[in-house]
Amino acid sequence: MKDNSDQFTLYDLRIDVVEGNQPMVCNHRLGTAFFVEGEDLVFPGGSRFSLYALAALLPLLPAKQRYTHAADWMTTDDEIACPDPNCGARFRIVRTGKRTFTHNQCTVVPMEDKHE
Repeated sequence: MKDNSDQFTLYDLRIDVVEGNQPMVCNHRLGTAFFVEGEDLVFPGGSRFSLYALAALLPLLPAKQRYTHAADWMTTDDEIACPDPNCGARFRIVRTGKRTFTHNQCTVVPMEDKHE
């Protein structure tokens, strides 16, 4: 069945620095957070976040924004380890809300030209 709607919904996300099972050795600060709203990363109050940790998280964030099956690990697993194997920091990804977008807000490619 073809869905003719030009709308789709994405979750807003909050990414929190949380403690793991060993000391943090990188420059992470417990409780630091940033947000994903649509395609935007939002860093409140000029907060800082490690470039290397962000690089590890970025591939997962668009998947966490989308609806997933209840049995999919992307639905249930919400903590990602710091990419430094000596660091105990973890990053918790929390779905905080939903936003609805239209196709033409995000692209100039018409819907009817793709995958009919």
